[in-house]
Amino acid sequence: MSAPAPPWLTVDRAVVSIALVYPMRGPAGMFGPTCELCAQLAVEEINAGGGVLGREVRLVPVDGGAPPAEVAAEVEALVSVGAVQGVTGWHISSVRQALAPRIAHRVPYVYTALYEGGERTEGVYLTSETPDAQLWPAIRLLAGELGVRRWFVVGNDYVWPRRTARAAQRYALRAGGRVVGQAFLPLETHDFDVVLRQIERSEADAVVMLLVGADAVRFNRAFARAGMDQRCLRLSTLMDENMLLGSGAGATRRLYSTAGFFAGLVTQENLDFHGEFARRFGVEAPPLGSLGESCYEGVMLLAALIAQARTLDVRAIETAADTVAYHGPRGRLRLRRRHVRQRIYLAEADGLDFTVLAQL
Repeated sequence: MSAPAPPWLTVDRAVVSIALVYPMRGPAGMFGPTCELCAQLAVEEINAGGGVLGREVRLVPVDGGAPPAEVAAEVEALVSVGAVQGVTGWHISSVRQALAPRIAHRVPYVYTALYEGGERTEGVYLTSETPDAQLWPAIRLLAGELGVRRWFVVGNDYVWPRRTARAAQRYALRAGGRVVGQAFLPLETHDFDVVLRQIERSEADAVVMLLVGADAVRFNRAFARAGMDQRCLRLSTLMDENMLLGSGAGATRRLYSTAGFFAGLVTQENLDFHGEFARRFGVEAPPLGSLGESCYEGVMLLAALIAQARTLDVRAIETAADTVAYHGPRGRLRLRRRHVRQRIYLAEADGLDFTVLAQL
């Protein structure tokens, strides 16, 4: 007798099932638990308000830390059998590039990770920060306030860091400086000795960090052990409170981050979000940060898109997309040309927390 099919392979017309693609392994796996809990909180709030199209919303977890082709094949299979009616989650751009062509014209796909910009696939909607709104104003501010002129770029070796590095070169020149070196490292790099020597020889004032999860944590530790934090600041566009905790307070001196959300941001929306998160998951839950919180945004936007169109049809959703708005921890947000427009902040690490310095 064959085993029963998993519940998410059973098509239930009374349910809207959403594939939540988030990292369960690899360098980004360290903030996967926060991604899952934030998405679950969004689903519970939506269902408490009556669901979507009068139907309950459910999550179907998919490991976005697997090789991109495997992730794309798994999600496409779920879409093909009607097991999911939408896709969202935080995963790296290599996964998005493999996944979008296979499903975005069939179900709505909300991508929540900060990325390199330029995504135009029909049916893909983005809640995430892009370099023009995130990296450029941060470079401009640090150049103006702290006199940073010589920048070194360190990133993982895939599309997001490489394209963002090209943008950083333009931004550095525009701010009166230049990029004096760059290095791209495989995901799951452990040894940073060579790149640290390159940074030291370049006499850089600052490092633009484009490293993912545990790779950034290990780099922070190596950077501090080498004493580089005494002479060189770091600016990251992918650094949350979970990564600070992993790095340790001794490895976060002169570390800056830019994002649309920080756990310590004092707004009513953020305070309410913290309260609901703590009430639901307790004080022992993983720390909140921009990367996990983005999955809350993704579920909320996907629900708003479907509700506004009053259908799951991708073409109808596309037609209605520019009229969609929703409320979340980042405030009231609207879609424009498939991208969410939002406030971006610059923060400085203070031990294991961030202090927000400015709205960019």
